[in-house]
Amino acid sequence: MRGASGRSWTTRRDDKAARLSKVAEIAEGRILPTDRIVEAMEKLISAGDRVVLEGNNQKQASFLSASLAQINPDHVNKLHMIMSSISRPEHLDIFEKGIAERLDFSYAGPQSLRISQMIEDGKLVVGAIHTYLELYGRLFIDLIPNVALVAADKADINGNLYTGPNTEDTPAIIEATAFKDGIVIVQVNELVDELPRVDIPGSWVDFIVVAEKPYQLEALFTRDPRNITELQILMGMMAIRGIYERHNVQSLNHGIGFNTAAIELLLPTYGEQLGLRGKICKHWALNPHPTLIPAIESGWVESIHSFGGEVGMERYISQRPDVFFTGSDGSLRSNRAFCQVAGQYAVDMFIGSSLQIDKDGNSSTVKSGRLTGFGGAPNMGHDPRGRRHATDAWLDMITTDDLLARGKKLVVQMVETHLSGNAPVFVESLDAIDVGRKAGLPEAPVMIYGDDVTHVVTEEGVAYLYKAESLDERREAIAAVAGVTPIGRNQNPRVTEKLRQEGLVALPEDLGIRRTDAKRTLLAAKSVEELVEWSGGLYEPPAKFRSW
Repeated sequence: MRGASGRSWTTRRDDKAARLSKVAEIAEGRILPTDRIVEAMEKLISAGDRVVLEGNNQKQASFLSASLAQINPDHVNKLHMIMSSISRPEHLDIFEKGIAERLDFSYAGPQSLRISQMIEDGKLVVGAIHTYLELYGRLFIDLIPNVALVAADKADINGNLYTGPNTEDTPAIIEATAFKDGIVIVQVNELVDELPRVDIPGSWVDFIVVAEKPYQLEALFTRDPRNITELQILMGMMAIRGIYERHNVQSLNHGIGFNTAAIELLLPTYGEQLGLRGKICKHWALNPHPTLIPAIESGWVESIHSFGGEVGMERYISQRPDVFFTGSDGSLRSNRAFCQVAGQYAVDMFIGSSLQIDKDGNSSTVKSGRLTGFGGAPNMGHDPRGRRHATDAWLDMITTDDLLARGKKLVVQMVETHLSGNAPVFVESLDAIDVGRKAGLPEAPVMIYGDDVTHVVTEEGVAYLYKAESLDERREAIAAVAGVTPIGRNQNPRVTEKLRQEGLVALPEDLGIRRTDAKRTLLAAKSVEELVEWSGGLYEPPAKFRSW
């Protein structure tokens, strides 16, 4: 198709048609034979392509990623890979083999050590470490994919997809590719005549391949209550009393970890003692944490929208449609992009953790020799200045009488002062600064900037940073709860006492909490087995969490 200038306006469409013609003798309609997938990929992918590969922190297009690592680098090379999560060995093998050379990603937890070394060795070039929403957004702007490799539960002969509980990144990845004349290849666990529901229409899909085995799916959000410590219970009590109750937090996101799992299991007990049911923690943006089952069953939770699913929670979710977003088939409809938006703009509070926090409250999970990334935490762990709807918690962050003063999202860092191995969390300078410099990144990979953080909770107490009237006062409040770390050890006790009197710092006793009350007996469930009992037998935990 040519315009008046003689220019072709269909170069991408023409290129796609040419590629599709190369596999005409391989494909049977939309179906690619499982045993010829590598051959097909070599014909469909060209050197220098942008390839978006579905691999998030739960669901992996594992068959397609393993197949991509088998293609001949003499035929296909210099790929620009776009992945939300670097989770499997072959995600980096393709760089070792010369198939790919450039990478844009969000998170690299399981492969963080290797990716750091490969960058230092010049084996790959990082474009940027993104938040999830940032990466999805760029798929529609300047990182438009030529090829998408994704995973789904089931497909029919027409290419319609059922993604099941873990829809995750799939809609964003496919839409960005399909509507810009890219090629969409989907691995499925099975081909069926009729789908439970259609999550992605077949007109968006070019090819289906039945994988040799089901795609990799991890139970990442399951925390065994047996491993929750009394220190974490104490911190949970302080968070409920000193933040959730004080600010009337109605909607929130909980990060992954035993600290927040403790809070979830304290709501039906300690929260009930405080008379808070129906007053706080009603609306959630988070994956289906099994440790939320007691709070759901005892009437604390009104709604949960999820980034993804959680292995073993499928039957339970299907029986709780008033709480979860489910289809008519009973299965969860998760969506990482939409839930990230909800976590950024719609909730009152984000509460998460970090590996390092500096004197100003800047934090990162990137440490020396480990380029982890940070996923969605920066989306949810910042003050979204575009927000315009007000809630009690939002308005409670206003500390002046200025008629144009605006509210603020509660951004809470909840950390123990030391990690396992006695490494201090509170440090003079983040490792991320040096790691970013060595990786050639234009900015240090900071997860959450200090000026967004409103509260810090440690085993020492709560720092109400939003009340600080100067940077020095903010630093003093952080140091007051930093314990015996490089930041906390030089804190003057008289300064801490002054901060307590002014309400910038609260120790457990200031909140009416006795440290001796922080016992495991307060947990609504003390084991995975008890979570199963709370669910009425609907929760089916993976074998590694079964101890009975």
